Amino acid sequence: MLEKIIALTDVSLVDFLGVSNSNLTLLTEAFPQTKIIARGDQITVRGSDDQISLVEAIVNQCIKHLEKHSSLSANHMKAYIDLILNPTGEENETPWVEDKDVLLFGTKGLVIKVKTPNQRKLVEAASKNDIVFAIGPAGTGKTYTAVALAVKALKNKEVKKIIITRPAVEAGENLGFLPGDLKEKIDPYLRPIYDALEDMIPAEKLKFYLENRTIEIAPLAYMRGRTLNKAFILLDEAQNTTSMQMKMFLTRMGIQSKTIITGDKSQVDLPKNQVSGLGEAAHILKGITGIAFVELDGSDVVRHRLVREIIEAYGKQEK
Repeated sequence: MLEKIIALTDVSLVDFLGVSNSNLTLLTEAFPQTKIIARGDQITVRGSDDQISLVEAIVNQCIKHLEKHSSLSANHMKAYIDLILNPTGEENETPWVEDKDVLLFGTKGLVIKVKTPNQRKLVEAASKNDIVFAIGPAGTGKTYTAVALAVKALKNKEVKKIIITRPAVEAGENLGFLPGDLKEKIDPYLRPIYDALEDMIPAEKLKFYLENRTIEIAPLAYMRGRTLNKAFILLDEAQNTTSMQMKMFLTRMGIQSKTIITGDKSQVDLPKNQVSGLGEAAHILKGITGIAFVELDGSDVVRHRLVREIIEAYGKQEK
């Protein structure tokens, strides 16, 4: 009897096993003459060479699925077992048709997908351009969509890290009066970014990514002097950058990197004598190949219905 050990490098054993070990049960029932043991971060398979090869193929398909979707149901396991044991001859076949609007599968079964036409434009622009400006009012999902695109790129190994930053400008408040050190002062300000990431990445994996700086969340000032290679870079609340900060940020971009800049021109918190770097960049950079601009509006608001009406009411007043 031969033995093969399959390492679960980028997924957890708990995710692989499923609820009450249902996935493992399905796999062992499909191969009654083979012994399959799950322990730690690996699967041990004992049996004939042919049987081991089939089990390994199924496990590898499941690993790829978990890396992309963060969850593996019993139905998925059944489909992959059937795919390997009853092949149709087509390589890289998946046992279901994917919704083109789905960006990724988040935690606790959450499906993260494009919800409006302009969000779809943002996704399409990001696939064709290395720098995208997403400009629109609060609640249009521009930041959430951008974070989802970054996580998707990381899961697909298109980039090696995610860097998310915001200018430390307070909306009528003063960070200096908050308790704690700099990190403790800044973390609540960056809370919306953490909330989005927690929807998309399991808690333990997110903690690991943050600790080893695969995902880095920091104030804009921390970007100065750096060159960011093979990274997905997101600048949020860009309306609160100065002209010099915006230029500094845009020139951090290194090879094989993508950048999305999000902001709301109607919510500038800079002193009155300072020009917003977002508005200036939109004027200066239009027409450059590889840089795209996507405008979102009240029709894209995905929060409470009153948010859309509030935005429209303020828009009429400003006009």
